[in-house]
Amino acid sequence: MSAADLQAWRARGRLVEATPLGHRAFFIEEGDPAAGPDETLVLLHGFPESSFSYSGAFPLIGERFKRVVSFDFIGFGFSDKPAEGFAYSLMEQADVALTILRDAGVAGCHFVAHDMGDTVMTELLVRLNSNRPGWFAEGIRSVTFTNGSMVLGDAKLRVGQRALVSPFGRILAGITDSPTIFEKQVRSAQGNDRLTEEQILDMYSASTTGAPKGLMADLINYLRERRRFEASRWLPAVRDCQAPVQICWGVDDAVAPLAIARRLKAEVKPTAKLTEMDGLGHFAQIQDPEAWFAGLAPFWDELDA
Repeated sequence: MSAADLQAWRARGRLVEATPLGHRAFFIEEGDPAAGPDETLVLLHGFPESSFSYSGAFPLIGERFKRVVSFDFIGFGFSDKPAEGFAYSLMEQADVALTILRDAGVAGCHFVAHDMGDTVMTELLVRLNSNRPGWFAEGIRSVTFTNGSMVLGDAKLRVGQRALVSPFGRILAGITDSPTIFEKQVRSAQGNDRLTEEQILDMYSASTTGAPKGLMADLINYLRERRRFEASRWLPAVRDCQAPVQICWGVDDAVAPLAIARRLKAEVKPTAKLTEMDGLGHFAQIQDPEAWFAGLAPFWDELDA
């Protein structure tokens, strides 16, 4: 990938209104907008990423599904990054996701989520498990969770994450906003040395485009919400999900270690399919899109069988 690839990605998508205050989200889709729920896949990205994290896998996914949809959460990638009027709560990001899917005419779909997107997905499950709106009448066809700190007690938060979520987070976010520090934090989370400098620079460029000073501290506040709602709201929603669930994990992950995936399987959703991907780290879909997709795809093939 390169800066040119990042700009080409931007040109392939568009901005859509995603909040009551008019904040716009970057939206990208490929394939047939009229594809049915079983042929539609929605991708939810993580922190500090954007939909561009899935760009390498888009061609592979497009061979498997007739419609592929993704977007940048507010504050991320090419979406608006407001300094006020948006609290960057995961509850708000779930609202954004539902607004985008409704307006895009997604009546049902498969989901793949990563990192922060995993927890947004759990909030979507809270809302869609038993009380889905009429426009989503076809419902969730399957859910795939990939590397994310869904069980915070098993997570190994990086020094930078702990600093940003501290009372001094906004100050530190302003001081430490540099490509060099960003690269160190990403490599620390990744858990192996298989991300290129160019891949990380693309991630940094997308995350800082139009960003107000200190934004990273606002974005990472979702960790506080995880502490508050994980046990009472979000993990029970995974347990109660009626759709097939896959837990697909890059084994090298240093921030969301394999212990999280195994605990989800053993204690939260025993019926889930657990796939462990050797040699892949936290940002598996960026590191090696082909290997990442090869880990996920058999699950969908089994559903079709």
